[in-house]
Amino acid sequence: MAASTKDNAFLWLCLYLIQGLGNVGAKNLLEVYGGPEAIFAASREELKSIHGIDDQVVSNILARKYAVDPEKEYKRVEKAGARIIPYDDDEYPRELRQIYDPPVLLFARGKKIPSEDIFVAVVGSRSPTPYGIKMAQRIGRELAEQGIHVVSGLARGIDGAAQWGCLQGRGYTMAVMGTGVDVVYPASNRKLFYKVLESGCVVSEFPMGTPPEPRNFPIRNRIISGVSSGVVVVEATKKSGSLITASQALEQGREVFAVPGSAMSGRSAGTHFLIKQGAKLVETAEDILEEMGGLASPGPSRQKASSAQGPPPDLSDEEMAIYQELSDYPVHLDELVRRTGLQPGVVSGLLMEMELSGLVRQLPGKVFVRA
Repeated sequence: MAASTKDNAFLWLCLYLIQGLGNVGAKNLLEVYGGPEAIFAASREELKSIHGIDDQVVSNILARKYAVDPEKEYKRVEKAGARIIPYDDDEYPRELRQIYDPPVLLFARGKKIPSEDIFVAVVGSRSPTPYGIKMAQRIGRELAEQGIHVVSGLARGIDGAAQWGCLQGRGYTMAVMGTGVDVVYPASNRKLFYKVLESGCVVSEFPMGTPPEPRNFPIRNRIISGVSSGVVVVEATKKSGSLITASQALEQGREVFAVPGSAMSGRSAGTHFLIKQGAKLVETAEDILEEMGGLASPGPSRQKASSAQGPPPDLSDEEMAIYQELSDYPVHLDELVRRTGLQPGVVSGLLMEMELSGLVRQLPGKVFVRA
């Protein structure tokens, strides 16, 4: 990182860490002064004239009173192999700048964000049905094959399935965390976390080391919808956090889509509620693109993929051996052990990982099918 780039990122970090300065106040300051250097050079009288900036925050800016030591925080960013994306940076997502309370900066790991391209969020239940997992994975893959980037929260269930699907479609996926970007959460998605780093990025507005506190996730949901042109809800109860994301998407002027499910399933109550409220009913990525005007992601970052459904990428030899023995016809665990020649404990452990990744589905009686 060039010295000037590093100095600029550090100045933005200092602004971000001013005690008591929220995103709305920071945005108001930036609209007047353009950047942190001019803000820190402003007088008390000038700062007090800015809407939403009270006397205490003005004093904190003038005294450089920070919530966390910027020097220490910057070192933690570097140690994690992360980077800072300031509000005025070319990498900062274009759509995110337009919301009411955009983050002053983003912490990021992984590949550069194609900020001018089109992102679609896919979110839903952390305890989905096999149907929900299959639909999320399919939509994620189909969007990727059309050059649309997938955004989600790396959560268990629908989020993870959609992002695995995007990776299978050789696409770019962004995981928006409710923790620091150096915290892998949930631990069960560790493998997915590092796969996302290889083919996309992990971002957060929270400092390094931030733990998964419940209050963080509704805050991060506005970023999931904010970077996106549309939000797809696959499965959700009426009290699901996914409905919060959908509500924020509507407030931000984004399209909201919902995948229908069984009328007998409580996990579809939220999506059916959204449809009744006017959300577009969708079953495929093609439905989503039609509603969005047939948009596809422009530029060299678009990655084409074959529409043929071959085996998922980057499976280990043992995972591939199991996957090739599965189909839509159920196969018992003991039969998989016999066919693959692997130890029963190894097969059971790999099947659990593959089920969490949305690749296989377990049916009653220890039988398995491809998801």
